[in-house]
Amino acid sequence: MRRPGRAVAAVIIGVIGATFPLVRLLADADSARTLASQWEEYAANVPKTIIELQPFRETTSVELPSSGGRAAATLINLNPRVNAWFLLSLQRSAGGRVSVYHLENPQPKVQALSVGASHPYGIRISVGGRDVDCELWRDETGGPLPQAQASGLPYAPLCEDRLYLRNPVSGTYTHLERVTNFLRDHVWGGEQIVGFVRKQFFADAFVERSGSAFAPETRIPSTSGPPPARVRDEFARPVVPEHLAIDVGQGAGGLMMGQWYAARGTDGIFLSVVQPQALAAAGSSGGLHAAGELDSVEGAALDYMVALDLARFDLGFAIGTDHPRVGWSERTLESVRNPKLPGPDGIGSVAPLVVNGMVNPPTVERVAATFAGGFKREHGAFHYGVLAERNKGSHYGFIEQGVVFSKLQPDLATLFVEDDGTVGMKTWTAADDPGLSQIKYARQNGVPLIEYDEASRRSSAGALIASWGPGNWSGSSDERLRTLRAGACLLVSGTSRYLVYGYFSTATPSAMARVFQAYGCRYAMHLDMNALEHTYFAIYTHEGGRIAVQHLIEGMAEVDRKGGDSLAPRFLSFPDDRDFFYLTWKGPQP
Repeated sequence: MRRPGRAVAAVIIGVIGATFPLVRLLADADSARTLASQWEEYAANVPKTIIELQPFRETTSVELPSSGGRAAATLINLNPRVNAWFLLSLQRSAGGRVSVYHLENPQPKVQALSVGASHPYGIRISVGGRDVDCELWRDETGGPLPQAQASGLPYAPLCEDRLYLRNPVSGTYTHLERVTNFLRDHVWGGEQIVGFVRKQFFADAFVERSGSAFAPETRIPSTSGPPPARVRDEFARPVVPEHLAIDVGQGAGGLMMGQWYAARGTDGIFLSVVQPQALAAAGSSGGLHAAGELDSVEGAALDYMVALDLARFDLGFAIGTDHPRVGWSERTLESVRNPKLPGPDGIGSVAPLVVNGMVNPPTVERVAATFAGGFKREHGAFHYGVLAERNKGSHYGFIEQGVVFSKLQPDLATLFVEDDGTVGMKTWTAADDPGLSQIKYARQNGVPLIEYDEASRRSSAGALIASWGPGNWSGSSDERLRTLRAGACLLVSGTSRYLVYGYFSTATPSAMARVFQAYGCRYAMHLDMNALEHTYFAIYTHEGGRIAVQHLIEGMAEVDRKGGDSLAPRFLSFPDDRDFFYLTWKGPQP
């Protein structure tokens, strides 16, 4: 019997596919093989590109018309579940140079991008069943895409603002940042000099003792928001936070320690102040571990908490122009460092991806608050203890827009956001890795301050809370310093969930854990330390077409740019060298 030709076979397969899901099964099998191969690339202990570090990417290529032989366009969706970041590669002629562009889809929940032969000079954008063909290039060199690249804008608009080209830019450094970077990068022994300066001048440099000045009048706490902290009876009195720059209304009266006050002009942001010595005894939550004892300085220091209602806000995370990096930390032990790899994950650079340290233009008007992220890469690994000997030094991992820049490591405290917007905090495990495709944002920063046990439904101080070297709390085993620190916790009260940012004017990790426990936090982790720019927190309201900025602490305004009476806020108005978190309104702004 004569066998059908290819054309007839295609018709037969089409008929069968209409009756049975054969074609879909074949496609699914091919997709599964591709994903398995990409996961092997992700896991391989070899040098690689950041593209090969993306196990869930989808790649589409199409031939382009060209007078110089074969030309092609390749579009990589770096994480289809998130659908925000794409790499477009163009080869205009056979053997010609390949140009690569990092595109951002500002509406990832509704816009789909594709390349195809029917639109050979651009990308097709599909929204709600309607297609828009967006021309990005013409012939060999011209078109909107090269023009957008030449603009040098951090986000260059394309296709009537339907897309943005992310361009490499220089991040803004504070004077302190420039000096410490110069010392570390160019001066022999620079890290030791920075450590000496930190020890001599930063210890208790920002301590606020205003808690001892009790107010004659008391403002009225909010009737909404989280439950108050557990404060001892003898400290149930108001204090005046002299450096508070967030407006909680009601004039100049004092604030009751441990109570929550609504931030004026917002809905869903609450502020509280407390002295650690005013709180119930450590370990009163009944957990496995107790926080250490307080000394007199950190006990009397005034600390600030800001609670953000996760029913009102979505959480995002962005990497700075320079930090955190992806190479090896200087703290990595030689015994676990692989000299054949440029970094612990096989990459030493994020190119051709572009990180630019600011939110995209459409997001700016929806941002309600920002705060600084975690440690730089040079401090983001372990030099002492068990974690120093595991997983190449257990470098802190981070993910932006579903793109893995540094793998999430087991046993590390992790603040993450899933692709459905759910915010979580936990100690990462290897068993969590299969769910990586659902992670939109993630940032690890050491070990937990507070851990939560699901079985007993109790929280307790982290097991390494008092282990300075193994816990990697301050850079070396003998620097038992109190210093300015920031942290974050997840607080669950009934059906309400809050992300709480904590600013500690001078504290040890034990004091941080004790404060977070007293506020009823379920899980808590460290952020950054030592300077106001590293512990930056601000909330935003929009007034008359302008952004009004309220910093948590007055001195934080020095990090923003000023022009006359105007203030250009960090992370929103200009690129920054450091990573940060940002909260956007879920619905209408107040």
